[in-house]
Amino acid sequence: MDTIDLKIINVLKENSRSTTSEVSKRVNLSIPAVAERIRKLEEAKIIEKYTIKVNRDKINFKLLAFIFVNIDKTEDIDEFRKSIVQYSSVLECHHVAGEYDYLLKVLVEDTKSLEDFVSYTLKKIKGVSKSNTIIALSSLKENINI
Repeated sequence: MDTIDLKIINVLKENSRSTTSEVSKRVNLSIPAVAERIRKLEEAKIIEKYTIKVNRDKINFKLLAFIFVNIDKTEDIDEFRKSIVQYSSVLECHHVAGEYDYLLKVLVEDTKSLEDFVSYTLKKIKGVSKSNTIIALSSLKENINI
């Protein structure tokens, strides 16, 4: 990967729907060369996925929360991992160091939905022994990639 590949990635991060022609103009490289570089970046799994950023407020998912989770026993970790990634309201799940084992980024419609998720979904997963929920009041910066 070189500086041209990084430029291509930056153009696609701004708009993943950019055409090869548009990318070509922005990085000063021929269309076939850009197409080949994108293909190689995809094959190398450097580009894993093309996606969109949705305005959460406009689709009525207004409550963003971060939930710290502790797993009681080591033997329950695999079940937790398999379970938690299945829920669409869980945007991210990170194994973390410190007082808690996992950090979840959760997006739901409202406080009732959050209560239901914590009480009837999260706490019913075998091994979940403790959680701590933090509600985001606003988001000043939120990038999908570096």
